[in-house]
Amino acid sequence: MPRPDRMVDVTGEAATEIAYAKINLALHVRARREDGYHELESLFVFATDGDRLTASVRQDGALRMSVGGPFGAGLGTGEDNLVMRAAIGLRVRFGTGREGADIHLDKHLPVASGIGGGSADAAAALRLLCRVWGIAPSSDALAVLALELGSDVPACLASITQRVGGRGEALAAASIPGIEGKPLLLVNPGVPVSTGAIFGAWDRTDRGALEADDLDTLVEARNDLQAPAVALAPVIADVLALLAAQTGVGLVRMSGSGATCFALFERQENCAAAAAEINHEHPDWWVLATRIRDLESKNA
Repeated sequence: MPRPDRMVDVTGEAATEIAYAKINLALHVRARREDGYHELESLFVFATDGDRLTASVRQDGALRMSVGGPFGAGLGTGEDNLVMRAAIGLRVRFGTGREGADIHLDKHLPVASGIGGGSADAAAALRLLCRVWGIAPSSDALAVLALELGSDVPACLASITQRVGGRGEALAAASIPGIEGKPLLLVNPGVPVSTGAIFGAWDRTDRGALEADDLDTLVEARNDLQAPAVALAPVIADVLALLAAQTGVGLVRMSGSGATCFALFERQENCAAAAAEINHEHPDWWVLATRIRDLESKNA
């Protein structure tokens, strides 16, 4: 969550936030709720890389947004954009109504790819605009707004390793020995997958609760959306097989509802070598060698 000591008015200055990529190391779908959402149990970690948002105050009170970056093409900048919805919601809920800003989104994460791109952008916008507007809502109040924006947005506010339950509102910081700073490779084959279609293809079988106390139990965990995603987009199986064949690889799994898959490595050089090999074999795929955010980066 934004820290009170960061709630300073930087009117007239440009400020920046990173929208850290979210990875579901495990995702158990337990049941469909009466409100239409699914009851989930997941372990979220965040990469050190992601999209970048920049904002500065406008004195005329207008909200203006621009988009750039490798995945910025085709993204709208109107009030249906999650970043704009976050800005409008924050101003209505906690501002005076006169706050304005120029916001730029540098989009480096693939859109709708299972790594929380839009949710991370919205959460980063909330953190960023709290800073530039000099407003300090309570953590609980900001979490309510975040959940209204999307199920993953509350977890993306803090962007720390955490257990996530319910439809995204039940959060608990998690400590997994050896996970922080671990080399992480993300690969997306560039195929569109619909979250609604993936959930619709889930077989509605509750396979049990998530145990995520250490890396060994994580290996025994699962992503219940992986099988239906592979059925709808078979190339995901090719990504998983290629990742599993790399030297020095540990856990390999799909994140969220796909199509991005991830691999954990013990050594950064193995991660970098795998990224280079996959880039060479599949230049049309998106590949990112990164790390899981550690305590030092969270406190920065």
